[in-house]
Amino acid sequence: MTHSKRETERKYEAPSADDTSWLAALFGVEGIASVVERGTDELDAVYYDTDDLRLVGASATLRRRTGGPDAGWHLKLPVSGDSREEVRAPLSEVIPDSLRDLAVSRVREAELRPVVRIRSTRSTRHLVDSAGMVLAELSLDEVHAESLRGGTARASWTETEIELAEDVDSSLLDRVDKVLRGSGIERAGHPSKLARALKETGAGVPPLPHTGRENVVPGSAADEVLRYVDQQVRTLVDIDPAVRRDLPDAVHQMRVTCRRLRSTLRSYRPVLDREVTDPVREELKWLGGELGAARDQEVLVERLGSRIGALPRELILGRVDPRLREWNAARTVEARRRTLDALHSSRYLELLNSLTALTEKPPLARKADHSPEKVVVKAILKEYKRLAGRVAHALELSPGPERDAALHQARKASKKTRYATEPARGVLGKPAKRLGKRVKGVQKVLGDHQDSVVARSALRDLALDAHAGHEPSFTWGLLYGQEQAEGDRCERELPAAWARTSKPRLRKALAA
Repeated sequence: MTHSKRETERKYEAPSADDTSWLAALFGVEGIASVVERGTDELDAVYYDTDDLRLVGASATLRRRTGGPDAGWHLKLPVSGDSREEVRAPLSEVIPDSLRDLAVSRVREAELRPVVRIRSTRSTRHLVDSAGMVLAELSLDEVHAESLRGGTARASWTETEIELAEDVDSSLLDRVDKVLRGSGIERAGHPSKLARALKETGAGVPPLPHTGRENVVPGSAADEVLRYVDQQVRTLVDIDPAVRRDLPDAVHQMRVTCRRLRSTLRSYRPVLDREVTDPVREELKWLGGELGAARDQEVLVERLGSRIGALPRELILGRVDPRLREWNAARTVEARRRTLDALHSSRYLELLNSLTALTEKPPLARKADHSPEKVVVKAILKEYKRLAGRVAHALELSPGPERDAALHQARKASKKTRYATEPARGVLGKPAKRLGKRVKGVQKVLGDHQDSVVARSALRDLALDAHAGHEPSFTWGLLYGQEQAEGDRCERELPAAWARTSKPRLRKALAA
């Protein structure tokens, strides 16, 4: 059983555990009325990582800690800025499977071993406002670290942490920071106790990112494309724990990231060798497909629920809400199972390894060292040409299933075109951003149309199930008609949306 909390904190160098005169400066911070002592704890933590320190290299830590009010296993994951998420599990002798799973995207198949032991004498104080509410917790730590990777190296230092209480505005940290710096208290030069302990005990330091990129020319097309690929791979790795915990929107974010990577590796084949990237694209397609069932069901149920909620009560005949819940529950369980099976598979680990290899030792193609401007313009216009062909073909067809399928293909082409503009924004600036925004408008119309097609199919099934159960199917038919009207509206809007995207000046701006 795990639970988590968001912690927002900053670390500072402290003169010594005996010198606390600088604490008086905190009374000069707006909002802080008093500093309340809360006692001292003896903390003993063993930190775990891989032999090549993959966790700390990804700004994450895993520890087993005894002593203090929160003894147990703690996995800390980066969020943004001064914030991290700490996932906790009860104290046990071995690493809990729940936390091991949440670390998989960062460590992959590597074994987690003890690397450093850190013992701290922690004195705690609460920073309190005039109403007695705790704004933040200040911890003054006397730290003693020793390597567990052989040898007898040890290190000691004193540091302080200031962690915001829940729901307190982060601007308090800025006010505290200004006052402490004015008192000569400087920010710590390390992101975590573990990072400092590894360095000062000689237990090792994580390798610098992209040490195998000596063949990438700075400022080249490959440099620009790889910058974007790096970002997407990091997003995939970072969102993995949230997907495993079934947090809101996590599956959607991972699926979109898979699409972005697939599209980029396709659009920029002249930069990255397709003999290496095409197999990776296929595996990303597989992962996106396994995630798709969960995401599609989520979107569909939200859509149908909203439609039902908007109907007058006199038009809701039969077990409409209960039937929708039952229908959704069965499909959600199956979709969730598919997602977790995929993330626990060796195939997924192999994909993560392939993506890591792709970013660390990129397989460069013939145009990798070319000037990025021409390369990205050509890639974007190539995707745009495919999109134009898909849209033209769809608009030539009569309404019906064949046109629905063609519009769906156009939707996928619009995504690929938009994704092709994203790595180019640093090179082309506003023209790439503007084209991406207008293509997104086309994508939205096509997406709304496809959602109506999928909803109609589901509503037909629900109507048949209701009929088989001797229930009224009127409401399901009514909703079907609404979705048909929505699809017709999207088809009428598409020509105008496409005209805004296909104006000649966009092509000229990109080609300039």
